[in-house]
Amino acid sequence: MYPRPIPEADVWQRRLYVFAVVIVLLLWLCPLFAIILTSFRSTEDVMGGNLWGWPTGIGVVDNYTAVFTQTPMARYFLNSLTITIPSVLGVLVLSTLAGYVLSRYRFPGNMLIFALFVGGNFLPHQIMMIPVRDLMVRLDLIDTTAALIIFHVAFQTGFATLFMRNFIAALPDELFQAARAEGASPFQTLVHVAIPLVRPALAALAILIFTFIWNDYFWAVVLTVSDSVKPVTAGLANLRGEWVSAWNLISAGTIVVAVPPVVMFFLMQRHFIAGLTMGAVKG
Repeated sequence: MYPRPIPEADVWQRRLYVFAVVIVLLLWLCPLFAIILTSFRSTEDVMGGNLWGWPTGIGVVDNYTAVFTQTPMARYFLNSLTITIPSVLGVLVLSTLAGYVLSRYRFPGNMLIFALFVGGNFLPHQIMMIPVRDLMVRLDLIDTTAALIIFHVAFQTGFATLFMRNFIAALPDELFQAARAEGASPFQTLVHVAIPLVRPALAALAILIFTFIWNDYFWAVVLTVSDSVKPVTAGLANLRGEWVSAWNLISAGTIVVAVPPVVMFFLMQRHFIAGLTMGAVKG
């Protein structure tokens, strides 16, 4: 299941491993480097067809300024925040409540409900495009931020519940028994016992869900039409002109779109790693 450790004495094998890692890393970073380089190009470079060579003119300030002054990217950016933040909060609240109940209480249908949450993760969301869009039309929510918020909360809660249920189930039973002996209600036990202990897991889940929702393109196209509602992923396509595409502006816009998930990860990196490794070793 896990790769065998490389013996310390086998110097050439270790060097070959490091060389392979460097090559794979460079190949993985090549597209990102190309986009960053294109976002630095001047308009003259792009119009002259210099899309892969070294830029002859640097237009960093002009390109990144034009993204917000010459395009509706600021509106798209605000729309994405309006959609993503409430969706992440809704998913965290619902998945924590559902995970707590499914992990700590036994009742008829417990495993069936948990199986439904798990099974939903294996169902491709794209095959439900027509029913979901038809439902939003019937609810008069099509082309609104509410449609995307409802959809993301509904579809991300399944994975998040599976995630939280497993973390809460791993907590010692003695803590919950002591809380009940002290007269704490189920809600008080959740707030004062379970949540403080799974805070790293919540941080890791928040980063994952934020990235999933922020980077969503398919449903942003399916459920929105007007520029006043589109998030950044769908709005990037609007930066393409009818006859000529300003690839330097599109690349700059792509970098701008990629910044929030990266910033969030680095701000919560310690909690993210702690959440992923929680329970991996015994204290």
